[in-house]
Formats: sequence, structure tokens, C-alpha cells
Amino acid sequence: MSDHKPHVAPIDGAQLLDEIERFHRRFNIFPMEAAYVAVTLWDAHAHLLDCFDATPRLAFLSPEPASGKSRALEIVETLAPYPMVAVNASASALFRAVSGMDARPTILFDEIDTVFGPKAGENEQLRGFLNAGHRRSGVMYRCVGDGSNQQVQEFPSFCAVAVAGLGSLPDTILTRSVIVRMRRRAPNEHVEPFRQRFNEKEGHALRDRLAAWADSVRHVVEGSFPQMPEGVTDRPADVWEPLLAIAEAAGGTWPERARAACAEMVNALAADDKGSIGIRLLTDLRDQVFGDANKVPTVVILDRLNALEDAPWADMGGKPLDSRALSRILREYTTSGNKPIAARPVRTGAGVVRGYYAEDLHDAWTRYCPPRTSATSATSATPPLDTALTSDNT
Repeated sequence: MSDHKPHVAPIDGAQLLDEIERFHRRFNIFPMEAAYVAVTLWDAHAHLLDCFDATPRLAFLSPEPASGKSRALEIVETLAPYPMVAVNASASALFRAVSGMDARPTILFDEIDTVFGPKAGENEQLRGFLNAGHRRSGVMYRCVGDGSNQQVQEFPSFCAVAVAGLGSLPDTILTRSVIVRMRRRAPNEHVEPFRQRFNEKEGHALRDRLAAWADSVRHVVEGSFPQMPEGVTDRPADVWEPLLAIAEAAGGTWPERARAACAEMVNALAADDKGSIGIRLLTDLRDQVFGDANKVPTVVILDRLNALEDAPWADMGGKPLDSRALSRILREYTTSGNKPIAARPVRTGAGVVRGYYAEDLHDAWTRYCPPRTSATSATSATPPLDTALTSDNT
């Protein structure tokens, strides 16, 4: 009897990713071409999770319902390994599933706004699970046992997670995610209807081939540290490193497309991200208030901030930003001398009033604010301050 085994042709990774991308395009309309690249690579990364120290979350978000978020998540479900749809799942159920199943599930969470949105209620444990599980070292600690005979036990929470929902996400999740901001289809945009009985089989066939290809390149991907596009560092680099490693292993046009998608989507997220309320305040002070002035009275700062359109300052909990709130936010940041930023006397033609100095703010501007762009410079010119309020000679 012959021991000869039939030759199995190696799977062309680039061609397979092309097919998966086409599968998404049949049923999903994404807002940018880069999103198809990112989502396809995310599908693949879920099959190689143990090769990475971190896993990016995949988030389909939109401002309105009926924008294709759930359908996008449904297509991901057909391609991901061991999908677990987690609507209304408790944190306990999820971390027990991740730590107790024979194979680590891919968590798919629709209606994520019920966890993080304004009507989310008490979901601290679930939020903790989603925050912790993006790193290999992420664990949840729970007491296990009966009555007084309980012991602390750790449950690993590292797993791939894709979510869909209305609105946005907390920064702790947003900055660790590939964000696809979905929109309702325009009249000229068309997709195939997804027929689960038929199309799911197609997705599963691609999933099985993807799993086989992943096994064949695992030794290549593990320990791979792909070069990031210029300017992509820190958390964005953590998000995209697994995806770029997958693209490198696939070859073809995927490495080039992946780096272009990375740069485009990271820049888009940075443009949309106003940062925390503190960073928004620092940026508006730099670009909309101070200009070239070296000091500005508090009353002038508040007048200009509260007059800004598309800014939160005129409605801070139902009332305009006042001097106490301004002081409270700025004191969280420090001067170059490592002292809290605080109001100081400012001499004006009418006497001495309280205000803030550019030299006190400059270190925080450098550390926290996004770089000035040509567009920012063109739109942020402020009207000249009254010289009686800013002159050093009065």
C-alpha cells in the first residue's frame, strides 16, 4: 500500500484576501475604500490571534439606524473563527466563554450603544471586559466558590471583538479600534441581499480556506513587526500592526494597500477626534483665543470660547463655561515648570484682573494638541485683542 499523499497546492494568500474583500463588497457599502482593506485584514487576523500581543477591535458605527452596521457584522460572522453573537450577554458569560471554551470565540456585539451609550445603565463589568481583552495579558478576576469558601480566580479575556452601534465609543475602546463610520446607502448605491441559507455557506467556505492559510503562514506572522507608515505610532500602531503583518504574509498588492489604508484611516480618525474636553479646550485656546497674544484676561477667554460655533463651551451641562470650570479643567495640566496651569494677575488699562499666560500653556499645547495645519492656520486667526488688555506697558 502506497504511503504517497496527494499533493495539496499551497493557498495563495493575496488571492484569498481578494476573494474575501469581494465577498464583503457584495453585501456591504463602506464609506471609504480603505475600510474594505481593513475589514478583510481584520477577518484574517482573528484566525491568527495567538501571533499577536494585542487585537484591534473592529467597530461599525453610525449616527442613525439602517446604515448597514448589523449587516457588516453579519458578514464578519460568516468569516470569523468560532463566532459568538453577544447581544444582551453578561460579562460573566463572556469571560467564561473566552476562558472556558475549547476554542477562543470571536465576540460579535451588535447594539453596542446599549453598553456605552447614554442609556447604557450599569454595565461596568462588561465595559471592563471589553477594555481588558484587547491585550494578551488581559484578565478578569472573580471570586469562585460557595459561601465563605471562595477564592480569587483569573479568567483570560483576550479575544477578537467586533461591535456595531449608534453614536461613538469611549476613548478607551475608540483608540484601540478600526473604526468604520457607516452611512445609509445613497440611491445609486446597491448591494446584494444577504440570503443566509445560501450566502452563509459561501462565507463559511472562505472562512475554512482562511483558517487553512492562516495555519500555513503562522510561523511567518508570529514575531513579525511590520514597518508602520510615517507618523503612525503608539496606539494606532498597536491597532494596525497585526493587520499589516497579515498583509505582508499575503503578499501581492496587499502590503502596499494595507499601508495606504492604515495612513488614511488613522488620519481620518485623528481629524474626527476632538480628544478629551481638556484637549479640546487647550486646542481652542491656542487656535481660537490666544493667537499671538502673550496673555489674555479670563473674561476675554470666556467671551471668545462661548461665542465659538460647533464648540461645547456655550452649553456645559446647561450653562456656559465659567471661570471655575475653566480653572478646573486647566489645572489638570501643567506648565513647563511642572506646576498646575492657573490664572495669574494680568495688568490692563482698567487695572489688574485674572487671566492666563501663553508661556504657562505652551508646554501643554506642545504635548497634547494636534499640530497646526495650513487649514487650521487659515481658519483660526483671532480678532486682535484690545491692546489695553494685553500690553506689558500699561
